[in-house]
Amino acid sequence: MVTSTHETSHRIFQDHPEVLFPVFEALGLPPPAKATIEALTPDATEIKPLERRVDTVLRVEPSDGDGFLIAIEAQTGKVRGKGLSWSYYVAYLHAKFGLPVLLVAVCRNRPTAAWAAGPFECRVGTWTSQATRPFVLGPDNVPEITDESLVARAPAMATFSAIVHSESENAPAILDMLARGMRSFDKATAKYWCEWLEVGLENTPVQETWRELEKMVATYFPGRGTLFEQTYLEGKAEGTVVSLLRVLEKRGVPLSPDDRERITTCTDLDTLTRWFDRALTATSAALLFAEG
Repeated sequence: MVTSTHETSHRIFQDHPEVLFPVFEALGLPPPAKATIEALTPDATEIKPLERRVDTVLRVEPSDGDGFLIAIEAQTGKVRGKGLSWSYYVAYLHAKFGLPVLLVAVCRNRPTAAWAAGPFECRVGTWTSQATRPFVLGPDNVPEITDESLVARAPAMATFSAIVHSESENAPAILDMLARGMRSFDKATAKYWCEWLEVGLENTPVQETWRELEKMVATYFPGRGTLFEQTYLEGKAEGTVVSLLRVLEKRGVPLSPDDRERITTCTDLDTLTRWFDRALTATSAALLFAEG
């Protein structure tokens, strides 16, 4: 079944080929910014009953060197027979366009990434007639975002990284950093990347975490007529309180009646924001309210 997460994991390359930087760097190729990259039809069908479709196909013309194709497949888990499909894609695209083909598999967890690396072989006895070895983009070679300023400089890479690491233990902290970095965007830009990420995180463990963080991204600075600004001016912060309590509930952090009252009666937005950030990783109310 094709999911929104699946679609976002490969379609981002069509609109933002700079996300391919780790691939180009690993292969010693000129960076994507110096290459002409064109999206091609992903249809790899020859006979109607044998319909096959690659997620994304890009034609790359480097500034220095020969052109080639990149076939991108988003893979959320191991699939029986996928190696056969990938071998077909590579052989068909190579024959159709007369260009070498680089197959890139995008994976969100290490077990899937290890499997996707192949090789997927067609062999008889000891003789291998064909071997398909995808280049895997996954948690081991897509860097985690740890710098807010990088979000502003490379929002596409930051968004893609958050999707790739959405199943890791650090996912909540990565999303928190991404949300902080997005506060430097104008409202339209923030909305654009928030939507990319919300779709990309569908059916992942951190989908709800991002939805709560998303409310704070484009509503951080005053003068924009946002919900948080209005509640701040009114001396209230109900929206933040509700978000904070939902995160704590989802993460199973126990709260005493006094703890809950302390949160619901707080009207200082800075304090609530600090508690919200801590709620993404805190395991107790003591850590949530800790000084410093």
